[in-house]
Amino acid sequence: MAINTQKVLIGGIAAGVVMNIIDFVTNTYIFSAQMKAASDAFKPGLSDQMMQGSAIASYIVMDFVLGIALVWTYAAIRPRFGPGIKTAFYAAVLFWIVTAVAMSGYLHMGMVPTGLWMSLAFIGLVNYLLSAWAGAKLYTEASAG
Repeated sequence: MAINTQKVLIGGIAAGVVMNIIDFVTNTYIFSAQMKAASDAFKPGLSDQMMQGSAIASYIVMDFVLGIALVWTYAAIRPRFGPGIKTAFYAAVLFWIVTAVAMSGYLHMGMVPTGLWMSLAFIGLVNYLLSAWAGAKLYTEASAG
């Protein structure tokens, strides 16, 4: 059965909204001071660059792109694993692993302290799980007729 592109977009936008909310709360209220200190310790003024309007816009767009890709992945693996939260969580864990590996470079080059990286990685997992759940709730297969 073909992937329902319209439902991927709807679910992906919902997942992107969830991601953006969690990222906003995390980056603005929970870890703002630690992230600013780590960024500026790595390169003075970097935190100011990261908070410019164009940078923030790119983060917002990136969350929507990731949300759509996450729901597309859920739709792609759904025939094998079945519909529901378990399959959504498989997609979420896949995305989390890929993201954690990609972002580990920041840890290894000393840009982010280990404790902050681990905390952000954990929140990233929660973010992907909740976003995948939200997107999967809205995804249905196209009708056969």
